[in-house]
Amino acid sequence: MNLLNKKILIVGLGKSGVAAARFLKKQGALVTVTDMKKAEELTSFEPIVREMGIRMELGRHSFEIFEQSDFIVLSPGVPHTLLPVKNAKEKGIPVLGETELASRFIREPIVAITGTNGKTTTTTLVGEMLKSSGLKVFVGGNIGNPLIEYVDKGEKADVVVAEVSSFQLDTIASFRPKVALLLNITEDHLDRYKDFDAYAAAKGRIFENQQKEDVSIFNGNDPIIRSMAKQFKSKRSPFFTDSCRCDAEMGKGAVITQEKITFYTDENKKKVLDLKNLTLPGKHNIENIAAAGLASLAAGGSLEGIRSALNNFQGLSHRLEYAGTINGVDYFDDSKATNVDAVARALEAFSRPLIVIMGGRDKGGSYDVLKDLVRKHVKKIILMGEAKENIKSVLGPIVPTQVESAMEDAVFSAYQTAVPGDAVLLSPACSSFDMYDGYAQRGEFFCNAIAKLKGRQI
Repeated sequence: MNLLNKKILIVGLGKSGVAAARFLKKQGALVTVTDMKKAEELTSFEPIVREMGIRMELGRHSFEIFEQSDFIVLSPGVPHTLLPVKNAKEKGIPVLGETELASRFIREPIVAITGTNGKTTTTTLVGEMLKSSGLKVFVGGNIGNPLIEYVDKGEKADVVVAEVSSFQLDTIASFRPKVALLLNITEDHLDRYKDFDAYAAAKGRIFENQQKEDVSIFNGNDPIIRSMAKQFKSKRSPFFTDSCRCDAEMGKGAVITQEKITFYTDENKKKVLDLKNLTLPGKHNIENIAAAGLASLAAGGSLEGIRSALNNFQGLSHRLEYAGTINGVDYFDDSKATNVDAVARALEAFSRPLIVIMGGRDKGGSYDVLKDLVRKHVKKIILMGEAKENIKSVLGPIVPTQVESAMEDAVFSAYQTAVPGDAVLLSPACSSFDMYDGYAQRGEFFCNAIAKLKGRQI
């Protein structure tokens, strides 16, 4: 792909936008960056781009700057339905995402992971399993390290492991992972997609360019995904969470039972992973392990590497993370639960009474699916953020609710309600952008509030 003197517009001045700008400038492209935010709102990134001598248009998106480009690179947070982008497409100007751009320069096999929930945990697990198998691995994508950085730095890994979001998949063209993994599809981002079918179709694009020698790994218990799988050109490898064996028609795969995962990777051969000493909580994490194990084996990893990685894996921050104990009550930070299905999975992981802190910016999912789980597991819900009244209208008739305006107040209210043996769980079911910079900051506020309670020695 010759970039010399190509007029390239990068839309979105975030981490991936800066990484793409740096790479493209090194390739001799004539780069411009545009963002609707003004310079004073982009203090983490604007000075870096200015120092590189790259032209910027901030605070607006002019149609002219789009129309004058040879091609456009969209950052993941920018909708591909943006009017200037649609106009440019209609004029025949190619629009790529950063993931698509990077993939055109990556020669190593790519393992790509997507799904509504569990992407980051599974991506991290695949990376650790392959490293423990003796392979050199780059882990990036939506997990925090843009793939274009791998290209830019000239690294040479044996395998590239990439988390990809539906937003990134919206802007692929030739992106073709050697191993593609779809964990699950449930309602999410309905504030950005016209309906669930459109969102599901975006997720399914991870398999779009695979060929017969590639491997597709997917949730065999999900009827929507099983229906998708009928069209796959690649070697199909489902994972099941019940006692049914891998369907020969579906190909190889993994079967999860209560105490083990059995991987069927070769004809008439199997590998067994014992789960008796597993420390990761929740049924959903067993699915993540099964999926990650299949991906690791497909990419050249070993069962010994899988076992070693699991023995050393402590889970990721803000994902059902233990945050402390006060007066016999345990506190858990699940701030990454930014959609309804993630909350459902969290509630299923507990057998004791819960006080749950929920709320934030609504993403369009239905809270009705939580009713039975709330009735079974929750004794009180503390609500905050923009979605508080919406959640209250659905779940308020089932359990007592209380509205608070700040995290510290929410944690204190939960503390006052809880008795020894209970657990307090931050699991919002919403994005964090009404009150915080991201789910990580929301989780940090939760943990800081717990630390303050401990300090008071109440």
